[in-house]
Amino acid sequence: MAAKKILIVLTSQAKMNNGAATGWYLPELAHPYYALVGADEQNTNVEIVVASPAGGVAPLDQVSVQAFESDPASVKFLNTKKQLWEETRPLSEFLGKASEYDAVFYPGGHGPMFDLVNDKNSLQLIQEFYEAGKPVAAVCHGPIVFVNVTVNGGKPLLSGREVTGFSNAEEDAAGMTPHMPVLLEDEIKRVGGNYVKADELWAEKAVVDGQIISGQNPASAHAVGVALAKALGI
Repeated sequence: MAAKKILIVLTSQAKMNNGAATGWYLPELAHPYYALVGADEQNTNVEIVVASPAGGVAPLDQVSVQAFESDPASVKFLNTKKQLWEETRPLSEFLGKASEYDAVFYPGGHGPMFDLVNDKNSLQLIQEFYEAGKPVAAVCHGPIVFVNVTVNGGKPLLSGREVTGFSNAEEDAAGMTPHMPVLLEDEIKRVGGNYVKADELWAEKAVVDGQIISGQNPASAHAVGVALAKALGI
């Protein structure tokens, strides 16, 4: 059986517009990673490739390191997988290569709100994966990468689709609303998406609508990884 190749795209944004440090959020890569390769990493039928807009080191949000210092999966990933995010390949290398991969996945963190939301290579990549019939997945702030994607001759990717992502209420609770260029929930609705969320703040919520897999917040990262694994038959 051929290995399933999954392209993971991380932000290259190290600072927000106010100068505060940002990046990608540790558990939102760690938990899906282990859901895909197995807790013991013995699933040899999965190949993970990591890209970012700039290539090289993708900035890890240190707030997430501190917040999840008691989370075994995050700690294990942090201590053993640095090469994955410190040696990312430039996103531009993957254009026109959707046929070589089985899915693309975007972890969150606030970084994607500033770079991947409008990154032309990312928008084209998602379009290519979707139009090739491949799953496109994202968690927390990651689904912002979908809002400006068009498919099938110009239709917004999220139009009429059920999608979740970091809610306005969670952004308010985190005290980050004033620092965001846009709000994810509002943007999903703006392009015609059917935004859904968990009944309580910070609760797990993962949504699968055809090829589009989305998760609401850090607590949803494992469920997104499980949903992606199921979509790929892993």
